[in-house]
Amino acid sequence: MPAKKHVIIIGSGFAGMSAACFLAKAGFAITVIEKQDQPGGRARQFITGGFTFDMGPSWYWMPDIFERFFHQFNKTVSDYYELKRLDPSYRIYWKNEYDNIPSDYNSLKNLFEKIEKGSAHQLDQFLEEAAYKYKVGMNKLVYKPGLSLTEFLDKDLLNGVFRLDVFTSLQKHVRKHFKHPHIQQLLEFPVLFLGAMPSKIPAMYSLMNYADIKGGTWFPKGGMFSVVKSIHKLAEDLGVQFHFNSNAIQIQIENNLAQSVVIENKSGQQETIPADIVIGNADYHFIEKQLIDQRYRNYDDRYWEKKKIAPSCIIYFVGLNKKLKNFVHHSLFFDSDFEQHATEIFIKKQWPSNPLFYVSATSVTDDTLAPAGCENLFFLIPVAAGLSDDTDTMREKYFDMVLTRFEKHILQNIRENIVVKRSYAYSNFIEDYNAYKGNAYGLANTLFQTAIMKPSIKNRKIKNLFYTGQFTVPGPGVPPAIISGEVVAMQVLQQNNSNQNFQ
Repeated sequence: MPAKKHVIIIGSGFAGMSAACFLAKAGFAITVIEKQDQPGGRARQFITGGFTFDMGPSWYWMPDIFERFFHQFNKTVSDYYELKRLDPSYRIYWKNEYDNIPSDYNSLKNLFEKIEKGSAHQLDQFLEEAAYKYKVGMNKLVYKPGLSLTEFLDKDLLNGVFRLDVFTSLQKHVRKHFKHPHIQQLLEFPVLFLGAMPSKIPAMYSLMNYADIKGGTWFPKGGMFSVVKSIHKLAEDLGVQFHFNSNAIQIQIENNLAQSVVIENKSGQQETIPADIVIGNADYHFIEKQLIDQRYRNYDDRYWEKKKIAPSCIIYFVGLNKKLKNFVHHSLFFDSDFEQHATEIFIKKQWPSNPLFYVSATSVTDDTLAPAGCENLFFLIPVAAGLSDDTDTMREKYFDMVLTRFEKHILQNIRENIVVKRSYAYSNFIEDYNAYKGNAYGLANTLFQTAIMKPSIKNRKIKNLFYTGQFTVPGPGVPPAIISGEVVAMQVLQQNNSNQNFQ
């Protein structure tokens, strides 16, 4: 019986672990190399003083994608973690008031109607269109490898190309239906993390509004790291080997084939691991720039400089020695100029003057994530990628700015109750994840950076080197990352079973 082919996956983010599971199931021997001391990549966990923080993703949308993933291994989500649908889904603080966004659809329609007469009917129409985009997008688009236009010669896609609203902006699409700025901002905010102004994001991404409103906002007990632990356990049960505290420093290439990966542990000791196939789930630019010689790269420096990068962010992990009153799990603070903040981070690429921000309080839903009588808060400010003047002074300035507004809106003082505080921004993203320009969310999902116009999942010069994650298809976000791992795994299998093979 021939020896199993050995796949090395660099990075244990959702995409890397997803690819590992699919390829292990198919009979490959898998080794995952991870720089950090735990799985998850940007979805790591930080524990201190009895407080447990998810370091990255905090929204659980598209539960159907998670279920689909586990079903392919004859498992269900409930085999691994407990889900709770949040109600309200989230709260939005405006300048002088706030709205709870209910999970019940009829209640949401009543809220819309209260804000803008006639908008409940418009919401029905808007979501009917969004449902089509979600169905077609999830079933027909996101599982494509983006290697050829012929992938999209699909009857349903061709017949529905105009219904997908690929050539209309989300902003224009939203404002065709709704006039009140609160409703406009509520429907436009999900795409801010796709990396561009709503005026630059295709209206096809109203599918995210469908995911939000119809699919619901959920919380996995224990936090998002529960999902990481679950996929990690599944991978290990399938035979995947993980090497933590191991930094990939070179992909060795001979005869246009990746032969091995050189790793280095925290003590500086190096090891060379032979490979038949290599998949990069680390930052795409880092793999191309640092791990392989220039002659083997898919893209040069000019290519990367022209790319629109999704935002970075400043994050604050805050532990309080008291509970908050009348507070919810997810809160969006839209009490400043939405358009101005978006312009500053996407067009002017400068530090925001008065930013919108987001707060997650997981301990509101799960009291095991903070000591008794305490609260766990996660503050996030979207900022432009590439702002290298990331100083302690700058971080303190923004923390003071958002904390002042936070206390004003919740009508409670918390400064004297902070017992844990840690900031995370540009320099941390580079140090921990080798993130290009300190990005937090990968490549922006603009029209000209979609599908075949994203960085390729295959290296064009090295037949057995592949890429997965937020810089390639289908894009940023946890569900897309899980899908990305499946897509790249299917490409490896297809190539392995074809006449091309790897050797």
